Amino acid sequence: MMIMINSNDLIVFYMGLELQSLALYVLATFNRDQIKSSEAGLKYFVLSALSSGLLLYGCSLIYGFTGSTNFNVIANQLGSSEYAITFGIVFILVGLAFKISAVPFHMWAPDVYEGSPTSVTLFFTMVPKVAALTVFIRFLYVPFLDLIDQWQMILVFLSIASMLFGAIAAIGQTNLKRLVAYSSIGHVGYALAGVATGTNEGMQSSVIYIIIYILMNLGLFSCLLMMKRENQYYEKIEDLSGLSKNHPMLALSLMIILFSLAGIPPLAGFFAKFYVFKSVIEQSMYFLAIVGLLSTVVAAFYYLRLIKIMYFDKEKEKYDMDHGLWLKFSLTFSTLLILFYFIFPSQLIEVVSRINII
Repeated sequence: MMIMINSNDLIVFYMGLELQSLALYVLATFNRDQIKSSEAGLKYFVLSALSSGLLLYGCSLIYGFTGSTNFNVIANQLGSSEYAITFGIVFILVGLAFKISAVPFHMWAPDVYEGSPTSVTLFFTMVPKVAALTVFIRFLYVPFLDLIDQWQMILVFLSIASMLFGAIAAIGQTNLKRLVAYSSIGHVGYALAGVATGTNEGMQSSVIYIIIYILMNLGLFSCLLMMKRENQYYEKIEDLSGLSKNHPMLALSLMIILFSLAGIPPLAGFFAKFYVFKSVIEQSMYFLAIVGLLSTVVAAFYYLRLIKIMYFDKEKEKYDMDHGLWLKFSLTFSTLLILFYFIFPSQLIEVVSRINII
């Protein structure tokens, strides 16, 4: 992933991407004795191979039209074959959209998230998404910023489709990991909305969004990893039933995280969405902002439903409480940061504002 992020060349970028993918196939099938895990790895491998082929074809088109794989040289060669290069950009965007599970290239995410071990699902929701989104920004803002008219509408479509589909598809889920998968598709849509603006402020808002999203996911999966009895993890929505009566502190932490994911002020998730919508509205992309706000309202339904199940449904058998120190620390740390982020929001903005690509 570090190779991919730091690359300034199409070939190095592709090598980093494939090295990452190979490792992720293995992680997805880690529980090889379980059919779901093997199925998850196989689905991810087949679909990822297809997207990698499309991405490599896009790279070859750009090389063919510009005569170079170096980002800086490509940027200087854009004027000669602008429309031809657009074809290459489209194919590369398809490959990258698959890696961050943006609609309509999301089909692998729910099955892979459900079939993988919970700790691996946590990794899937965080690290590869950060790497792929960083590459999205680097790829579009360094060599192809002058072609913003060509790729901006593609990103707007990916963002709108992801936000709407993620919000609606998650409503009918009964498995928590599948719900998180559809939820993550929606969150990717918000992050892409900032990138679609084509400005430094929009790019910075996306970086802030993804950092806060990682923090919220860390807390959410820490809660899921605590839902264990006799070494068996429980991941159905109904397994949250009455959690507040048996494990009040765990339920309180999960409630704070879910409210933050829904974008309720003054929690960190609200500020993440606020920065993105602010950058979108500043570029007069009002339709994108309206769709984002509407999808936030829809998504709030299934987050609030989980809170209702925890606090108002009949309690079930207690979960084991012999959790490791690091698991307790990650839950406490992420919950406190989400809860008290409003006291020091400028600190994160200050750090991210040092990133200037344009």
